[in-house]
Amino acid sequence: MDPVRNPYAPGAGQRPPELAGRTRQLDAFDVVLERIARGRPERSVMLTGLRGVGKTVLLNHLRSAAISRRWGTGKIEARPDQDLRRPLSSALHMAVREIAGSHRDPDRVEEFLGVLKSFALRATADKGMRERWQPGIDAPAVKGRADSGDIEIDLVELLLDASSLARDVGVGIALFIDEMQDLGAADVSAVCGACHELSQDAAPLIVVGAGLPHLPAVLSASKSYSERLFSYHRIDRLDRVSADRALIAPAEREDVKFTDEALDALYAAADGYPYFVQAYGKATWDVAAASPITEEDVRVAAPTAEEELAVGFFGSRYERATPAEREYMRAMADLSGDDGPVATSAIASELGRKPASLSPARDGLIKKGLIYSAERGSIGFTVPHFGKYLRAQND
Repeated sequence: MDPVRNPYAPGAGQRPPELAGRTRQLDAFDVVLERIARGRPERSVMLTGLRGVGKTVLLNHLRSAAISRRWGTGKIEARPDQDLRRPLSSALHMAVREIAGSHRDPDRVEEFLGVLKSFALRATADKGMRERWQPGIDAPAVKGRADSGDIEIDLVELLLDASSLARDVGVGIALFIDEMQDLGAADVSAVCGACHELSQDAAPLIVVGAGLPHLPAVLSASKSYSERLFSYHRIDRLDRVSADRALIAPAEREDVKFTDEALDALYAAADGYPYFVQAYGKATWDVAAASPITEEDVRVAAPTAEEELAVGFFGSRYERATPAEREYMRAMADLSGDDGPVATSAIASELGRKPASLSPARDGLIKKGLIYSAERGSIGFTVPHFGKYLRAQND
């Protein structure tokens, strides 16, 4: 098979050749966009799931859906210990520039950009002159709006003003936040508070967030009403029909087919996880001699796919952990035969340690996004099959 024609694309956030199994989420978002266009109140949207299930890919598709309706959009990726104010300013600036040309009153746009500039400048207001950040907004800063220094107050004022500008044009604004669980506590509270105000005002501005499975708990810990504030969508592995579709549709466009046995073997190997589907699909295509691709092709290609996953998907994450954190994860792996959540007390018993002494390792792993608190007293891997990978390393 010609490797140049290989349609499969394993990669972080890389758009697959066929977005299979996400019709429900795409249709639900279309309803959100249409309701907002008609002036009806709607909730912001949160996507949650493990690594490799395609949250970022879906987030990008939702953004494309908003752009197709001529909405203003901006996207950021949250990072631990990074203040929200600066990246959000840039994202909102991008969104407003997309709709500004349709606004009949340039002075209104200019005034808003002045408010946005004041909001942005607060990001480094307490820094020395050499360290201060300039947001790249030509309009003069407008004092007294969205510049109090309290991120919750300022974000509410800023987003309400932005939504008013969008309403003038008859469109909406959507802000997309990836890795949302990495926002600081104050920033999470500010986003929740702003979304609450926007929904009460039926404002044409929504936040679309994506994060690990514990994102709802992060939001709930910030604002008790967050459970009712957002529309939550859990993004999981693909069912058999969708996983087959993700493989078959791109191949058919290249006049290539799979045998049923090959599809059985590929589903067993990838377990329905979209990233794994692409990885095994790509490796199998490269070793196959001709169409149809067979079960034997899958068997021969599997070690190549597994080696790539071991280095790029699993190994790169494992290397980020300290020795104490690796010991903690290996204990998790030994206890979770199905890679499901494990009781923290069981990990302490496995290691012969007091639970309190393991808190630094556990907290470090959570901060690095390698594990998450599934529920009180239990912990799980954020990466599917990570326990299986660790157990194989010990063998």
